[in-house]
Amino acid sequence: MRIAESELIINSDGSAFHIHIRPEQLADTVILVGDPGRTAMVSSFFESIECDGASREFSWATGYYHGERITVLSTGIGTDNIDIVMTELDALANIDFNTREVKAGHRRLTILRIGTSGAIRPEIPLGAFIFSHISIGCDGLLNWYSDRDSVALADFEEAFTRHTHWNRRLPAPYFVRASEKLINKFKDCTYKGMTVSASGFYGPQGRVVRQNLAMPDMLEDFESFEFGGYRITNFEMESSALAGMAAKLGHDAGTVCCAIAHRYHKDANADYKTWMRDLVKLALDKLTE
Repeated sequence: MRIAESELIINSDGSAFHIHIRPEQLADTVILVGDPGRTAMVSSFFESIECDGASREFSWATGYYHGERITVLSTGIGTDNIDIVMTELDALANIDFNTREVKAGHRRLTILRIGTSGAIRPEIPLGAFIFSHISIGCDGLLNWYSDRDSVALADFEEAFTRHTHWNRRLPAPYFVRASEKLINKFKDCTYKGMTVSASGFYGPQGRVVRQNLAMPDMLEDFESFEFGGYRITNFEMESSALAGMAAKLGHDAGTVCCAIAHRYHKDANADYKTWMRDLVKLALDKLTE
């Protein structure tokens, strides 16, 4: 089946519409970061840079680390941008941009998001690295796609909505497990995470500034939720969409975050760049070992 121009827009230079990467420029291993400025920080670890580019919040570079070819790409903030990035990365890997046909053989990407988050467990210190074994999507993105139940953890969802008395006006939450391949790579150097992906930074993460919350007991309910040997560890804004879309599209994906704020202890560190450099170095070493 040929994919219409309106459904997958390809730029005149043969690149994907939003991220401006051409098929031959994409490595099999991809690092995602939120901040476009962090792309240069990640690529500064590369032994050489083969190509790079930028469009809007999407800044990218492909190069080599320990002899392995890697692409780093910024996504901006939010699961809506992950929808764009994951769809276009998969298209670059698995659609022939000349014929607009799905390729006969499936190319499986390894995609790791490196980001920041707010911890909510008292035993997790500031500066800790948390790998999201399970991500909780409070954003609703995966619910727009068919067969979401094929990758979702139904028993977790049922227990969570019951425990939190989930507000029916909010998007139905979904739970997705990260790639076992990546979980195993990071299990000995990170905290085991069950991560909430929120659709915003303030109200959706339980912050009260000048507006009260639709679920005023949300933080307490999240902190006390326990199921299947997991407890909620941290908040961020992208991991659920990444895990869900990767699982449906046949890619290995996961998220590792540095805790730069602590919702339980009510503290934060805005000067976290050294921590992030350490996390990037760790991630690059784990991906190429």
